[in-house]
Amino acid sequence: MNLWPPFIGAGIHVARISPDFREISVRLRMGLLNRNYVGTHFGGSLFAMTDPFYMLMMMRNLGPDYIVWDKHSRIDFRRPARGRVWAHFGLGEEQLSTARQQCESGAKFEPTYTIDIVDASGEVVATVDKTLYIRRRPGPRSADAATRCDAATP
Repeated sequence: MNLWPPFIGAGIHVARISPDFREISVRLRMGLLNRNYVGTHFGGSLFAMTDPFYMLMMMRNLGPDYIVWDKHSRIDFRRPARGRVWAHFGLGEEQLSTARQQCESGAKFEPTYTIDIVDASGEVVATVDKTLYIRRRPGPRSADAATRCDAATP
């Protein structure tokens, strides 16, 4: 992932991915290419450092029977960001179980995850809310499950 061109250009570095893809740490160093007009981190780079991770974590943990997309993102800038900043992502068994349970009937599930971007002193410089779209892939299901899915679809 560190060789993905958008990350290289923005100065984003994936510092750690746990073997089970349930924890990811990302850092962003401030440089000439990601500094804004007033000398702090460019907001687009802060936003980009949180972009694909919850989607990728869910895809990897739920497996090929599920469709997972990023649906919506929102960022709240709390204070100017300078120097190195970090974002940490965690996905627990309860979150995975909830996603499986919500999608069991074929219905969509749209969880929202909150990520704090912190500076070297641990101060929150921005908060990002990420909403995913998760649905079980269409396939053979029982008649009862198909009926519930059809009833839930607008």
